[in-house]
Amino acid sequence: MRPFSKALGLMVAFLLLTQLAQAQVMLRGTVIDKDTREPLPFVSIGVSGTTLGTASNENGEFSINVPSLPRTLVFSELSHQRDTVRVTSGAEPLAVSLASATITLPEVKVGSYAFRLVDRAYQRLQKEYDQKFYGKAFYRQITRIGGEPTELQEVIWNVKSNNSRIEGTAIAQGRYAGKQAVTSFSNFSLYTRSFGLFDPRMDSTKSLALLSPNTFKNYLLEIKGIVAGPDSTKGGVAEITFETRPELEKYESKGTIWVDTDTYQVLRYQMTTPNFTATSTNPNQKFRNPQLRIEMAFQDAAGATGPTPLSYMKTSLQAELTSAGKAATPINVQSFTFFYDTTPTPTAIKYARVSTKDRDLDAIRSIKYDPEFWANNPVVKRTPVEDEVIAAFERKGAFGTMVKK
Repeated sequence: MRPFSKALGLMVAFLLLTQLAQAQVMLRGTVIDKDTREPLPFVSIGVSGTTLGTASNENGEFSINVPSLPRTLVFSELSHQRDTVRVTSGAEPLAVSLASATITLPEVKVGSYAFRLVDRAYQRLQKEYDQKFYGKAFYRQITRIGGEPTELQEVIWNVKSNNSRIEGTAIAQGRYAGKQAVTSFSNFSLYTRSFGLFDPRMDSTKSLALLSPNTFKNYLLEIKGIVAGPDSTKGGVAEITFETRPELEKYESKGTIWVDTDTYQVLRYQMTTPNFTATSTNPNQKFRNPQLRIEMAFQDAAGATGPTPLSYMKTSLQAELTSAGKAATPINVQSFTFFYDTTPTPTAIKYARVSTKDRDLDAIRSIKYDPEFWANNPVVKRTPVEDEVIAAFERKGAFGTMVKK
């Protein structure tokens, strides 16, 4: 090679490497309430003009990769006004404050308005159920027994979903750490992967789901208010509380659903029930006063003409573990699932439907543990409390060793 050609080739290679290095810019920051100055968890953060997006963690912190700068970030949360931030440099963390949205009572105050909104939301779920989404999901679960962390599980799934639920998963990365305890919850992800707002396979005449033809028969609804949208000439988001009717005490549940009053899109759903049927790994133990809580949120639907994919799911269990002759032990299991890189484009991945025979630890054991992946992946968001728990398990070398129960 001639010296000039060689120099030109090196220059081209250098420029290409420089472009690649600049191809991704990591933006970090925190979202807070403008009035209270408190962190805002689970705020949807999108990159204007792209399909890129993320959500703030429980401390309001977020990170997102963008292809280049400048970029406009869009911040939205149901009870706060939408805001945009033009970012020209990624050198300093962003500090974003959102103002509270206006809460108004609907003009139609009769009870039928809430039932009409929920019924229209149900019809929309039916119509759009066959639209599939493909992407990834990060699942983290921490078990605490007597206030002390005893289990930590983190998984990256390839995931197939729709406007109501997760349809199937395939594990991509995973790790587990635990220590000797009175019980374990190594299959708790079953509740996240199996829960849904609507299931066409169910007998609609007998369905106890809130979003079904039987809403009026099974539930009491109350509209608490409407959060005004960014365009005051249009509707907003209705906040509707629900609880099962007294005669359905056996199937008791209560919660809140948020529905767009113009499009009837379900934006968020929270439900709490004492109906937890799982048993302890020790047959002599029983769960007392269980409270199972499930929350689902969907990506910002502003301007969307079709279904929107899942943004996150939270599943938690609080209970007391009892056994003969011993004091009750408080149990707390919390999991958080964050969906990202979501697209309607199908993939060649084989997604498995959830089954009661699934075993999370078997799935984690089937893949090789990669500590570097967990150390350097920006999707793996952590709060300071989670950092402390993870560091404690790492110091014991628990990850990758599959501590035996």
